[in-house]
Amino acid sequence: MEKSILVVDDDAMNLKRTKLILQKYYDVIFAESGEEALELLKSEKIDMVLLDIAMPKMNGIETFEHMKEAEIGIPVIFLTASGDEDDVLSALCLGAVNYLKKPYVPQELLKRVAKGLEKK
Repeated sequence: MEKSILVVDDDAMNLKRTKLILQKYYDVIFAESGEEALELLKSEKIDMVLLDIAMPKMNGIETFEHMKEAEIGIPVIFLTASGDEDDVLSALCLGAVNYLKKPYVPQELLKRVAKGLEKK
């Protein structure tokens, strides 16, 4: 059975690009907001979350905090365009398994996803 990856990003092009990279190896599910991601996590079997940090309303860090409060203990890799070290440190301190700066190299994304899933 394929592992399922929830990709959370408010940018449709990023979602499309990430799906192209991952779809050969994983079942890819999309959410365009933190709120939508939290709803999907309640109803779907998800093995990993790729979570954009900068999103309107609820950013990736807040989304991850809500996941922690709900005791959703699946691996999270943060995707960030800013590369702001404070964001990255916050994400890792909360327990993210990794992060990746956008735009990323497809092989690097695949490598980090595979490594993150090993920790599950």
